[in-house]
Amino acid sequence: MIFLRIIALCAAVGACASVEYKGSGDLGVIIERAVGSVLIVNTTTRSKIARVEGLGDLSHASAVYSRDEHYVYVFGRDGGLSKIDILAGKLVNRVVQGDNAIGGAVSQDGRLIAVSNYTPGGVRVFDAETLKMVADIPAVYGTEGKASKTVGLVDAPGRRFVFTLYDGGEIWLADLNDPAKPVITKYKDIGSLPYDALITPGGHYYIAGLFGEDGMALLDLWKPEAGVTRILGDYGKGSEKLPVYKMPHLEGWAVVDGKAFVPAVGRNEVLIIDTATWKQAGSIPVHGQPIFVAARPDGRHIWVNFALPNNDVIQIIDVATNSVVKELTPGKGVLHMEFTPRGEEVWVSVRDIDRVLVYDTADFHVVKELPADKPSGIFFTSRAHRIGL
Repeated sequence: MIFLRIIALCAAVGACASVEYKGSGDLGVIIERAVGSVLIVNTTTRSKIARVEGLGDLSHASAVYSRDEHYVYVFGRDGGLSKIDILAGKLVNRVVQGDNAIGGAVSQDGRLIAVSNYTPGGVRVFDAETLKMVADIPAVYGTEGKASKTVGLVDAPGRRFVFTLYDGGEIWLADLNDPAKPVITKYKDIGSLPYDALITPGGHYYIAGLFGEDGMALLDLWKPEAGVTRILGDYGKGSEKLPVYKMPHLEGWAVVDGKAFVPAVGRNEVLIIDTATWKQAGSIPVHGQPIFVAARPDGRHIWVNFALPNNDVIQIIDVATNSVVKELTPGKGVLHMEFTPRGEEVWVSVRDIDRVLVYDTADFHVVKELPADKPSGIFFTSRAHRIGL
């Protein structure tokens, strides 16, 4: 999407003296988690073009984009919702909508921004233009009316949002076609302590992981009336109760050619799941406990990073052979990986060396290093056109 910035005033006859063209399609942001700022970057020139400060606690920050790629919405752990103009490189608006937030989502039409809260719990929905709250959905469950943390919030087709109640063990499907009157469908008893969730790339399935027991909960969004089914009964810590250094991010699932490549819980494996049956079809031994399992846009390679104490390594899996074909050592604290829109490069945040490394995905060499203050999440504008991101 191309925007025009008018440099000179138009003359009385309607002609403009000069116009600067600036594109948003090659831009993105990097979270500087320790100092409450974001870097705006250009992926074509591999350069930093602005820093936006004063965004509060970004220790677990995430971001989504407006559909025109003009604005990025950053969700802070302190409940802050910040709207940034990435073309101008400035903060447009910021509201603190809760005490402890855990991410958010943008509606299919781009008009609504939803925020998921630990405290006070529930989901709050805002007008994307003004950041005025248009809906408040408390996550109250059970006969005693307790409030639950909400997690796994994603957008779904049809101006809907889906999220889970961590304490309540429920999945809620919220229809926001009329924000003044949200229609909530509640699926109860899905399992113990659902800690995170994902939506498959086409928006067909919503899948919640369970911290309190093995297995996962699946909601078919094409047939929501069928309710939630349990899948992958062996997915989790298992009978050995292995130590889990960090729970994997389910957004990191890579879905390629009818297979999902999934980070195992507490095990040094990437699992292969048949998406036709939702049963395990194999596993791949890896260096440590996987956190993100991300597919290159063409699907040929899967990039994997790991929890402590192995968080200085990235491994690359060849989907054709289901085997590790390359190991990289960027440095301690590899937190996130983001592919450029067509996948010729991948940007890697390495927190403990205050660097973002840019790798060529064909031969795996570093083509650029960018200084950044304790970088974590990396989010490119191509996410604006993908469900669940």
